[in-house]
Amino acid sequence: MSQPQAYCITSRLVVAASRLFLLIFLLVLATALPVWASLGGDTASIQADQFHMQGTRTTKAAESYTVHEIQAANGTVVREYLSPEGKVFAVAWNGPWLPDLRQLLGSYFEPYRAAVQTRSGARMARRPVMIDQPELVVQISGRIRSFTGRAYVP
Repeated sequence: MSQPQAYCITSRLVVAASRLFLLIFLLVLATALPVWASLGGDTASIQADQFHMQGTRTTKAAESYTVHEIQAANGTVVREYLSPEGKVFAVAWNGPWLPDLRQLLGSYFEPYRAAVQTRSGARMARRPVMIDQPELVVQISGRIRSFTGRAYVP
């Protein structure tokens, strides 16, 4: 084997090994990332939401709960209601864009998605969403650049 051929084989092995290492690294990183969970989450989930939305947060204390309001970079305002026990029991939003519902609903996203899928129809996407179940209530309405909604655990 000549010198140039040996160099080509060696460089190909290095590139293949580098790609394998990168793939393994990304898989490990993906499993180590926190789960975005707001509804039913705690104060740490509110901080994660603020980071994910690249927003600013203000806190307002009420008599029996605390409201954490996040002004997202895209103009959407998300309010997360925290009980005295430290759990998020409701979320509400309004603004020009829908927030990431998978993030806001957390573990309640799958029941939400299943309920939406049971409501089928040709004009489903243009109608308000009203879900009223024993474990979750979600109400979403709006039009382009003007969305409002709320979700809570009854």
